[in-house]
Order: sequence, then C-alpha cells, then structure tokens
Amino acid sequence: MTDTVNKQREIEKTIRNRSRKEKSVEVVLLVCAMVSVVSVLFISFFIFQRGLPLFKTVGVGEFLFGTDWAPTREGNPQFGILPFILGSIYVTLGALLLAVPIGIMTAVFMAEIADKRIVEVMRSVVQLLAGIPSVIYGFFGVIVISKFIRETFGGTGYSMLSGAIILAIMVLPTIINITEVTIASLPKSIKEGSLALGGTRWQTIIRVQLPAAKSGIIAGVVLGMGRALGETMAVLMVAGNAPIMPQGPLSKVRTLTMNIVTDMGYASGDHMTSLFTTSIVLFLFILILNLSVNIIKGKTEDMA
Repeated sequence: MTDTVNKQREIEKTIRNRSRKEKSVEVVLLVCAMVSVVSVLFISFFIFQRGLPLFKTVGVGEFLFGTDWAPTREGNPQFGILPFILGSIYVTLGALLLAVPIGIMTAVFMAEIADKRIVEVMRSVVQLLAGIPSVIYGFFGVIVISKFIRETFGGTGYSMLSGAIILAIMVLPTIINITEVTIASLPKSIKEGSLALGGTRWQTIIRVQLPAAKSGIIAGVVLGMGRALGETMAVLMVAGNAPIMPQGPLSKVRTLTMNIVTDMGYASGDHMTSLFTTSIVLFLFILILNLSVNIIKGKTEDMA
C-alpha cells in the first residue's frame, strides 16, 4: 500500500514539474512573440514620427506625384518622388516577368519530373542562391549583365533592364521554394484522379495541379515582389541611380530604396525628413503586399 502511494506521489510530482516546464516554455515563447510585435510597432512609430512632418511644408500630392527631386536647391527645393515610385514598380514588374515563368517551371520540374538525386542537388543550389549576399549579385551584374546589355543594345549598360535581370535572379529562390512545396503538398487524389480519367502527365500538371496550387503560387510571387521592392545594394550597382523619369528599359532609374541610401549620408532638415517620408511610402507598399499574402492564404484555407 505504501509503495502504491509513493508511486502515485512521484507521478503527481512529475506531472507538476512537467506542467511548470511547459508553462515556462509558453512564457518564453510569448515574450519572444511580444518582442517581435513591439519591435515592429516601434519601427513603424519611428518612421511615421520622422516622416509625416514633411507634409506641413510639402503637399501629399506634390510629394507623391511630383517629378522633380531637388531637395538641396536653395530657395525652391523640390521633393517629388514619382520617378522613384515608377522606377521601383517598373524594375519589380520586369523582374517578375522574367522570374515567374522560370521559377514555376523549375518548381514543376523538381516536384513532378526530376529524379530525387537531381532534386537534392537543385535544392542545394537554390538554397545557395538565396544565401548569396546582395553585393555579390551587384558585382555580377556590373561585370556580366551590364556589360552584356551595353554590348548588345548600346548605352551605358546601367539601366532598368539590368536591375530587372539581377532582381529576377534574386527572387527566384522564393518563387521556386514556395511553388515546389505547394505542388508537392497537393492531395495525391487530385493527380491520381486526373490520370485515372485518361489525362496525360502534362495535362495533369498544367490543367489540374497548377490550377489547384494557384493560391500558393500567387503567394510566392507576392513574397518575391516584396523582396524585389526592398532590395537596395544590387540594384544600386546596376540600375544607374539617376533621379529622372524612366524613359524605357535602357534608361537609368532610381528606386525608393536607392533614393534613401543615396541621400541619407548628407541629408539634413526637410531633406532628411523627406527620406523618412519616402520610407513610409515603401513601408505601405510592403504592408499591402503582406496583407495580400494573408488574404490569399485565408482563401486557400477556406477552399481546403
């Protein structure tokens, strides 16, 4: 009887200790989560606090749709960032036009066609591609891509097209990884049902699996777009960094991130404030993209 009571007490003690450990882990995880949330709130508050005062002297429309950027001009400074907004949009869309087809086709090959050994090698290559520093991409763009464009199409080679190509290479890992995981996680019944109805392998991939994975693919593309919008160093090295309205694929451009980095070292007064205001515009772009991803994920869960 005594042994039974002692064993029961030991079991209860073990349960209590395990419960304390679990609660401690929950508290640690909660603190980590709160640190992340508070950090985002502080960063947002700091950016808006430093950037919004510009609108006391410069109108919102003038700032967003003005085409002249001359913040250091004496007597009549100009703070129009429309060329940088368009530069960011054009370079990002150009990168997606190049990266999305290649990324989706690569993901399909890895998920449905390639041998397992080949897939392992390709995954390692994609992971390595994602880990290369931006400045290395920039050097590659200066030495290879800009030179190729200069010799092929003329001009200096430092252009919107160069920036789009280098960004396309940089966003490929995001699109490939998310698309491959999405396709691989589809229920086997979808593929088997199509094949059982007489569909060929390619018909099943193109007409059944890709449409079924559409939401995940779109999420990957949107995340890649966010990476492209936020990239600075590589684009700064190959896109020309000229504060002018984009004229075509071979014209020099300056993006929002490039403008912040270029002017931050010597800006002061309203000029410095305008750079924080530019960061607000970039922040809103990224926020909209993140909300889009959450909406897409919500629709995917509802469909499931």
